[in-house]
Amino acid sequence: MSESNGSAEPAADLTPADQHHPHGREAALWKLAVGAIGIVFGDIGTSPLYAFRETFAGHHPLALDRMHILGVISLMFWSMLVVVLLKYVTIIMRADNKGEGGSLALLALINRSSGQKKWTAGIVILGVFATALFYGDSMITPAVSVLSAVEGIAVAAPGFSGWILPIAVAILVFLFSIQRTGTARVGAMFGPIMLLYFATITTLGLISVVQSPEVLWALLPTYAVQFFLVDGLAAFLALGSVVLAVTGAEALYADMGHFGRKPIRISWMWFVLPALMCNYMGQGALLLRDGTALASPFYLLAPEYLRLPLVGIATLAAIIASQAVITGAFSVTQQGIQLGFIPRLRITHTSATTAGQIYIPLINWLLLAMIVLLVLTFQTSSNLTAAYGIAVTGAMLIDNCLLAVVLFSLWKWKKRYAIPLLALFFMVDLAYFSANLTKVPDGGWFPLLVGVIVFTLLTTWAKGRRLMVERMRESAMPIQVFIQSAANSATRVKGTAVFMTSTPEGVPHALLHNLKHNKVLHERVILLTVKIADQPYVPESERVMLDDLGMGFHRVKIIYGFMQEADVPAALTDCQACGGAFNMMDTSFFLSRQTLLPSDRPGMRIWREKLFAWMLRNAESAMEFFRLPTNRVVELGSQVEI
Repeated sequence: MSESNGSAEPAADLTPADQHHPHGREAALWKLAVGAIGIVFGDIGTSPLYAFRETFAGHHPLALDRMHILGVISLMFWSMLVVVLLKYVTIIMRADNKGEGGSLALLALINRSSGQKKWTAGIVILGVFATALFYGDSMITPAVSVLSAVEGIAVAAPGFSGWILPIAVAILVFLFSIQRTGTARVGAMFGPIMLLYFATITTLGLISVVQSPEVLWALLPTYAVQFFLVDGLAAFLALGSVVLAVTGAEALYADMGHFGRKPIRISWMWFVLPALMCNYMGQGALLLRDGTALASPFYLLAPEYLRLPLVGIATLAAIIASQAVITGAFSVTQQGIQLGFIPRLRITHTSATTAGQIYIPLINWLLLAMIVLLVLTFQTSSNLTAAYGIAVTGAMLIDNCLLAVVLFSLWKWKKRYAIPLLALFFMVDLAYFSANLTKVPDGGWFPLLVGVIVFTLLTTWAKGRRLMVERMRESAMPIQVFIQSAANSATRVKGTAVFMTSTPEGVPHALLHNLKHNKVLHERVILLTVKIADQPYVPESERVMLDDLGMGFHRVKIIYGFMQEADVPAALTDCQACGGAFNMMDTSFFLSRQTLLPSDRPGMRIWREKLFAWMLRNAESAMEFFRLPTNRVVELGSQVEI
């Protein structure tokens, strides 16, 4: 996932003038397609650096003969057609949540459309686990992409082989250190650089194919079938490396909100797929001619004088692939916070014009620490590829389950169409996932471990918050009872008091504490609840819901989409129908900070209660998260048992 601030359809990205002129629409469409090449296809685009080599020289090496070479190329080609083109580009990308894609966006769409059905809890767990696996993938992708690109130095300038690890670490540290400044300027260069990269690998591949044109037979599915019939176990184990050719396919769906379906389809069909297949076939043709080229078939496609420039181009492409994953991690984290799976974290907006340009310091530095640790621990891209793939195939398998819900429950497809299609997807993804399970002892345990840890954190936070809200609701006094008893007896002072509350019923604890200790009520009392909808964007006209409770009390609900930033003062300033306009210098915000107490009530296990309490203590202050004016906030403590 990368930054998202658009619609699923490219027309939404056009100016009014463009929408009335076919040439304007076409120009804007191709501009978006080039942008998609830069952001969306960085991960899958850098797969030729290592995918083909690892299939033959990895943890389950294959014999370098014609049958195996053509069989592997055939598997890669048909995997791209089935997994990327048919599954993601043709079908899953149609399941957008008001233009947004990705596991969490799809999960929110299913929740909103299906209501509280029996199977929704299981679907939520699957969607959250897919998100957890994404974090493991987002650590491995930059490590393996940058390291495999820099390893070209050993081919272009063998004397500098000892510098590979220091250079890779330096590039990664530099990449993460510039995140706080924003990537808009650098992002503008992504498209042209990736176009140069794809043009280069296409040209090198075609030159090699022309020398050994028999490699073109690999495009027939018969060679993939023959591979399994002749050498079934080796073919199955080879799937663990072949899947590296389609890693990054899920990014097409995740980045749909920024570019739209049509530009991504155009980029894939006309640029990326032909470039990748030309290069894979070129590497295969090279190995048919010279088996010793297996040491680095990607770089040995180039003549000696071009290898060093190729290292530079490949390294830039790897940096771009890493950047897409980093921004994706920021975007997923923001969605997780808004949907209630992740505690509030500090989010910095790096662009005044693009909402999707965000920076989350904690995620940035945690990712860097884990990626550098991976590079220093595994040391070579070959070792890292053992850890790569299992998170991706696990997420793809979960996407199949979510897709099944969409086909049957949302789209109401007939079984005779849906079942064969789902059977094909499950068969392919189960084969890939099973093959990758054989790599667990060699490094595949890492993304699984990260996934389990992140899944535990996400579910602990979601369940803890739900229990805490339920306990607070149980002890809350009915608001009408409070108004009748307190409004006339308490002293009313000038100004507006806004009491933030997570429950839209009852009296906020902060209001009770304020009355108890200060013995006053403001002339205007706002009971404010911020809600996040199961859709990416909520229009301004539907942002604020008002309820006049009488005697100067108002219930206000502000609703945001899960891709929008919560700015409470801005929403209140725009609200005029709540007892008059809001003046921030005459408004006080009262927040309640909860302290958890041990409880014998059946809620969560003690270790999860302690984990939730730690997450609650370290969450970002509501004052900063909701952008409240710092000199107008009062915090009052309350105790809650869960």
